[in-house]
Amino acid sequence: MNDTPGWTSPGSAPSDGQEGSGVPVPSAPADANGSAAQWSKDQPPAGQWSPPTDRTPPPAPGQNWGAPPPNVNWGKPPAAKPGVIPLRPLGMGEILDGAVKTLRSYWRTVLAITVTVAVISQIADILAQKYLVPAAPEVNADATPAEQLEQSLDSAQASLIGLGPALLVTMMASLVSAALLTVVISRAVLGRPVSLGSAWQEARPRLLQLLGLTLLLAAMSVALMSVGLVPGLLVGGAPGVALTVVGGLGAIVAVVWLMIRFNLASPALMLERRGIVQSLKRSAKLVQGSWWRIFGITLLTQLLIFLFAMIIAIPFTIIGIAVDGEGFSGLLSGTATTFGWPFLIVTGIGGVITSAVTYPISAGVTVLLYVDQRIRREALDLELARAAGLPGYGPTPGTDTVGG
Repeated sequence: MNDTPGWTSPGSAPSDGQEGSGVPVPSAPADANGSAAQWSKDQPPAGQWSPPTDRTPPPAPGQNWGAPPPNVNWGKPPAAKPGVIPLRPLGMGEILDGAVKTLRSYWRTVLAITVTVAVISQIADILAQKYLVPAAPEVNADATPAEQLEQSLDSAQASLIGLGPALLVTMMASLVSAALLTVVISRAVLGRPVSLGSAWQEARPRLLQLLGLTLLLAAMSVALMSVGLVPGLLVGGAPGVALTVVGGLGAIVAVVWLMIRFNLASPALMLERRGIVQSLKRSAKLVQGSWWRIFGITLLTQLLIFLFAMIIAIPFTIIGIAVDGEGFSGLLSGTATTFGWPFLIVTGIGGVITSAVTYPISAGVTVLLYVDQRIRREALDLELARAAGLPGYGPTPGTDTVGG
């Protein structure tokens, strides 16, 4: 199906024997010879009086003959909008607005999901930073570039090992959040309320497959990064550093391309009840021909989320440093800064606030991109209108979600 559905403007062309308004045109009276009289503004038929053009009365006060009648829409009819988005191909602003409207309209259910997930994630992160993350090794300023790169890699490796449990908990919490929010947003498109219990019942059977999909995408990303970085690390020295940089940049490009190509796999798995491989193929099919558009919308969304996170994180970080005497004294003395419980708790509260807002925005944009691509390619708007029970679209199917 074409990317852009065809819209037909009603009354765009008059039929034979009709004016544009749909009123039949009366035929001209016949003369004595049986031929029809010719009608024109210059030569009116016999017995008909036409005032001179220069004596045409002026328009009444307040009347503008050159303007169209009021309250008349000469363009396309407005699209149906049973929920947070109009049922037609969406623009970037409408996708972002739909995600925000879902948060506002269903804030009880959405915040119940995101706040719970954010609290669990922040607790795991605080405990990991306090007890698991080792101290960063000191970097020798006189070391060669290769030695500095090796020291940086050792520091990153130690941090990842320490944060491993926290990352695992965060991934599981985010996975549950994404599954529940996908159900909520699919109902919001139809304008139907959804409770936390019904969202959980809808999402629970798909959690294991969603976990498998998430792990598979993570494994593919790790494999691509390894292919790009390992050769340079094995070579070592200055050539190894150059090869690592080039390979790393190439791996990042490949990972970004892959993540955008499979960006719609999660909504396809949840809403169409497909398997893992089928969801990946489905996403690749929907994204085909629209990669740059989806990349641009996703990138803009992540930039907005990053800016919002910084707006929230910076004040909480300043407050955390101020209330943490140990960390504040370390900053003043210029020694190694170690932060205690006050700093971790204050910044954790800021993290909860940030996650509670950014989780539904990110999930909402992904689901609405999926809906938009299906509207453009498969006329999903007609199915959604029937599912919403709108008049003039046929019988209402027995479904409450986008995927049917």
